[in-house]
Amino acid sequence: MNTNKKDALLQAAKDLFGEYGYVETTFKKISERAGVALGLLNHHYGNKEKLFLAAGIDVLQHFLASLQDAIAGANSGYDGVMRFCRAYLDFSVDKNSNWLVLVRCSPYSDMKTKTDRDQMDSMFSQVYRELELLLDRGVRDGSIIPVNSRTTAQIIISLMVGANRTKVLTPYAEPTLYDNVLHFVSRSIKA
Repeated sequence: MNTNKKDALLQAAKDLFGEYGYVETTFKKISERAGVALGLLNHHYGNKEKLFLAAGIDVLQHFLASLQDAIAGANSGYDGVMRFCRAYLDFSVDKNSNWLVLVRCSPYSDMKTKTDRDQMDSMFSQVYRELELLLDRGVRDGSIIPVNSRTTAQIIISLMVGANRTKVLTPYAEPTLYDNVLHFVSRSIKA
């Protein structure tokens, strides 16, 4: 197994899924972009849904690592939440992150196997869990007002998702949207 060709196929898939979405991305486009024979794409990934899952998991792994790196040095729960939110938003506009794989129309909700859905759900749940832990920490250390960490994490993630979709998929995002979102989160939770 040539991992360089497999890596090239995965990168081409992430690029194309991000550019064109799931429906418009074909195995032929992916193999051409990667400069790898179509047969190898079938050999390594089998079908488009499996390749899309591999691309999504790869992006999510990098996203989780980015969030964890950002919050590692937080000196309070509040500081951690703000680092988390900044890292989330920064990752979403980093051209090298392939974030659009997760933002554009995706088949995650229609995956045929429970295993695939469970794997994606587990990874997305880790994002929420990181934020919940930071909120709990902030309530305990007094840097965050008393909040229900689970509900507040869900609201903050929803805000991040909405702001991100507005920023990367619409023509009417304010240039300061992400800074305004961070200011809103700060005002909402800071003790």
